[in-house]
Amino acid sequence: MKAWIFYPPLKTMSGGCMVLLQIARQLLAMGRLGGVLYWEAAPKGPDFVDLPWMRAGQARLAPEDVFLAPEGWPNALVFGFRARCRTVVYCQNWAYLFHGLDAGVRWRDLPVEFLAVSDPVAWHLEQVLGRRPAVVRPAIDASVFHPGASKPEGPVRVGFMPRKNKALADQVRRIFEERNPGADVEWVPIQGLDRDGVAGMLRSCHVFLATGFPEGFALPPLEAMACGCLCAGFAGFGGWDYMRQVEDGSFSPQGYMLRGVPWGGNGWWSADGDVLGAVLGLERALEARLAGDTALSVAQNGAACAAAYDACSQAAEILAALDTERTLTAGRP
Repeated sequence: MKAWIFYPPLKTMSGGCMVLLQIARQLLAMGRLGGVLYWEAAPKGPDFVDLPWMRAGQARLAPEDVFLAPEGWPNALVFGFRARCRTVVYCQNWAYLFHGLDAGVRWRDLPVEFLAVSDPVAWHLEQVLGRRPAVVRPAIDASVFHPGASKPEGPVRVGFMPRKNKALADQVRRIFEERNPGADVEWVPIQGLDRDGVAGMLRSCHVFLATGFPEGFALPPLEAMACGCLCAGFAGFGGWDYMRQVEDGSFSPQGYMLRGVPWGGNGWWSADGDVLGAVLGLERALEARLAGDTALSVAQNGAACAAAYDACSQAAEILAALDTERTLTAGRP
């Protein structure tokens, strides 16, 4: 049995695409990768080397193989259907489950199986499709995302990603400055950088403000924890795979039961779109930084959390998903 991965024709590298490449390299190391399939042209650049790329229409999939495609590209599923092999939709964001699926077409009526990027997404799929799929999570590259020798002196540097709901990030900033006149804070936009550049910027920040939603997993806050940042902001729902509140009684998602994890509170998390809640969480993070012991405890929880998302754990999840026959099915009996 070989696994084949469809790589979508996007112009820029996304977090979801990065995870697809992680899975491809894991499968290659296991000797179980048939190829990474592209639509018309293979992507170029250092992120794509050392993988067996092949035009999707020319790939020879066998009935015993597995064909994996991310959600949002239902037309690509035809390559799995033609080969009559296991065809798996890797849902990397619950919000895009029906993206590209024609009106009137139901997932339950298609011969597909599902895989989720996080426990919250798996729960969401269970509520929508009736069955809970296996989970394959991203892996954090500790050689890239790690703490520096020390954080810089001077103003508190608050990192954020403008591409993640820029208007709401601006509101959080304006409200914070209105409530805290004269606060010695430097706002650090993180954008247009490769992974090494992002990691370097995160290492230079004391706090990371998460403004992204909806999210299937929410990689940036986890990468920020790996780089030694305190975190606050929106969970995006998918972030609850690893996000845990520092303070009891804080916001929690409705209906979804948080899975058990070995780490404690690692951030001050608010409901998606709750800009005032995000400001209050950011203020609590800055207060904790001054408190010393609280900041150390939260940072240690964040480091333990990030360390749990390693390549070995991801490889085990991939093997469990591939070797568990027909357990990812939503529409089949």
